[in-house]
Amino acid sequence: MKKHFSIFLFILSILSASQIIAQEVDIVPYLKMIEQGKVEEVKGKLLDLKTEYPKSSNLIFLEGVLTENGQDAVALYQTLVDKHPKSAYADAAIYRIYSYYFALGLYNTADKNLNRLKKDYPDSPYIKMVAANVVKNDVEETSQQNNQTPVENNDTEKQLTYSVQAGAFTNSVNANALKKDIESAGMVSFIKDKNVAGTVFKVVYVGKFETKKEAEDFLPIANTRFRIAGRVVEIDQ
Repeated sequence: MKKHFSIFLFILSILSASQIIAQEVDIVPYLKMIEQGKVEEVKGKLLDLKTEYPKSSNLIFLEGVLTENGQDAVALYQTLVDKHPKSAYADAAIYRIYSYYFALGLYNTADKNLNRLKKDYPDSPYIKMVAANVVKNDVEETSQQNNQTPVENNDTEKQLTYSVQAGAFTNSVNANALKKDIESAGMVSFIKDKNVAGTVFKVVYVGKFETKKEAEDFLPIANTRFRIAGRVVEIDQ
């Protein structure tokens, strides 16, 4: 993940060099600080930067990177893309939106964002990053299938049950906090890692059900109780 983030910073450093609008802030130094683990320090600087440069679209992207809740981060990236499509960080924002929806398994939405990236930003280096990682993931999945044990290849298939996908986070602390909140309410919760183009998302689930209908009946309860926008998914046991 660190390797991909370093590539990400290299790309952005090239883009930032071309910025000539006075109101824009060069956020590459702050992104490097985040990579070094100085997240709280950058968060402390963000408010002052927003006050000093209220019209800087770059700061929308920086705030998105600092936002640990995936859904909230996507809202910021979407704002950047919609209001500042010519921003040096617009393609990076779409790439992160794509990654988030792909991690959630919302592949149609993810594909729409990937298609937008290809259409509106055909020279974006993120297109190649997505392609490279999709190929890698396909190879890994094929390898896993070829290395299945005889038990996995016989007629006894893994039981598939249903769960409610509660959220996706890049920060394990936030993911564990939601998991703990769910468990405190006496419900089953678990976390699965999902790697999307080098970014590892912590996907939180609530409940395990034998049928899809049971999960769908539980969905509105989970959404209200935990203030989430969950969805029913099929999971491997």
